Amino acid sequence: MIELIVTGDQVGQRLDVFLTENWEQSESRSNVQRAIKAGEVTVNGKSAVRVSLKISEGQKVEITASDNSDSPAIISSNIPLDVAYEDEDIAVINKPVGMTVHPAAGHTDDTLANAAVHRWPHIVGIGEPDRPGIVHRLDKDTSGVMIIALSERAYVKLQEMIHKREIDRIYSALVHGIPKSPKGVVDAPIGRSRHSRKRQAVSESGLPSRTHYRVDYELGDFAFMEIRLETGRMHQIRVHMDAIGHPIIGDQTYGRRKNLPNLNRQFLHSSRMEFDHPVTGKRMSVSSELPDDLKRALETLN
Repeated sequence: MIELIVTGDQVGQRLDVFLTENWEQSESRSNVQRAIKAGEVTVNGKSAVRVSLKISEGQKVEITASDNSDSPAIISSNIPLDVAYEDEDIAVINKPVGMTVHPAAGHTDDTLANAAVHRWPHIVGIGEPDRPGIVHRLDKDTSGVMIIALSERAYVKLQEMIHKREIDRIYSALVHGIPKSPKGVVDAPIGRSRHSRKRQAVSESGLPSRTHYRVDYELGDFAFMEIRLETGRMHQIRVHMDAIGHPIIGDQTYGRRKNLPNLNRQFLHSSRMEFDHPVTGKRMSVSSELPDDLKRALETLN
């Protein structure tokens, strides 16, 4: 256990900044934030789970972070990435359908994270050990644009921007049925389903969740939509569209309606991200065209 006392000009600092500057074993600010969120840091004996906690004169900060020296390093895999934008701080990639974002059971060396550390080896140590540089995720069967942090300063800022909802994430989706209103907002809390560990559900005890949608055009009994996330809960778009009676075409978890005969996945694509660059502040807009399988699905309906 490491013990630190707050004194002098340290008073009023954020907890994560204080630890980054004063804890000798801290490798980066993002790793400090991980330790705080994991409950490995206490202030005056009480668990501190907020990285932004402001510290006061004389407070005792204790760290009980476990030694991760024996943890296996993430595997570097030579998997090609479609990079839409890149500079020294960030990259925006087009994630293909079928690719998992970070290692999990059954996927140890074939994920986006494995591909990222092969292309950018220096990102190891930025963020979580098994998902360096990853600041958000897409479901395995959702394609499209994602941001990867290539520097520590970008990682910390992007995390803050996501928390403050300063990154606009726009999706293209094809749904069952035609909504009564051509545009609207789904405002319904989302939490873990009581019936399945792998599903989310609208729940009064869930986290606040808001999804904006607009019908671009109709195709028979289907609607092609632009969907904007205001919050970013797991499976949010899929849960919310199902909740209003218009599940995503091809979604085998939510809705479970008949799929299009030539489509083997859910019709959901991260088509655009708009944000201020985390380091330069320059306004960014990075887009991704619909992949060929989704284009073919639309052609069969026209």
